[in-house]
Amino acid sequence: MTGSAADADDVVQETLARLLEHPPPRTSEPLRPWLVRVAMNVARDVLRRRKRRSYTGPWLPSPLDSDEENQEASTALAADARYEQRESASYAFLAALEALTAQQRAVLMLRDVLDYSVLETADALGLSEGNVKTTHHRARRAMAAYDASRRPAPSDLATDTRAALERFLGAILAEDPAAAEACLADGVRLLSDGGGQFHAALRPVVGRDRVTRFFLGLARKNGAIGRFEVRALNGLPAVVAEYDAVPDGWGKRFVMRCDVDREGRIREVHVVVASAKLTRVAAVGDADGSKQMTMESAAHGLSN
Repeated sequence: MTGSAADADDVVQETLARLLEHPPPRTSEPLRPWLVRVAMNVARDVLRRRKRRSYTGPWLPSPLDSDEENQEASTALAADARYEQRESASYAFLAALEALTAQQRAVLMLRDVLDYSVLETADALGLSEGNVKTTHHRARRAMAAYDASRRPAPSDLATDTRAALERFLGAILAEDPAAAEACLADGVRLLSDGGGQFHAALRPVVGRDRVTRFFLGLARKNGAIGRFEVRALNGLPAVVAEYDAVPDGWGKRFVMRCDVDREGRIREVHVVVASAKLTRVAAVGDADGSKQMTMESAAHGLSN
């Protein structure tokens, strides 16, 4: 609902506080509907407040280390939903949700992720059934671009994503702009989130040449990355990197992840540098199941 690990924690804490301070009057009835209603109201308030505040540059969701076991279990809970619960934690899905209003987001999550009926959704959000249907239609229309480019998460999507990251980073490390551009789709877009804390592109960087020059310039400015590895964030491979030292105003730690098209080329890149967004990402070498990416493996990705 929030796209932010910190905000999600706040929603859970506030819901629990309201349960303890003002429990539902009929405690003999199932508690789940009451909890969903409160959590959705709190989450909508969080989203509205966030969108009223100014933010420096693009706002990107929080990356977080994936828990594959829990993801597989939650997927089975909503087998008939439009979007699997596993997909609802994916970065591309969370980024697409930013186009929705708080109410559209809540309706979409309940109807298409949790597979709630119109009546159940109306009860949870305090809306009429007609309002739920209208809001749901508008939310789906706003998600049309995501649906058109969507690749449901088969195992080959993870393989393609990792291979694309390795090839692209190998080309950047080799300072080979032609090889880097060959990894990118036409109209590729880069978004970077420094949160006003660190240097980042304040507007989207669009096009193969511009995205390549952005990363080559970053590599020349900050020097060699000290430690970096590829591991699953939000269900797909991403790069977690740390510099030994950087010039003032630059972040020492960042996450880079991408979306790939059906040909395995990168169509969108996200770079998250803001410290507040990285609280759920373990340091390099600390995460279970992470795979170290060395200069040699990146070069191997380039040669492939």
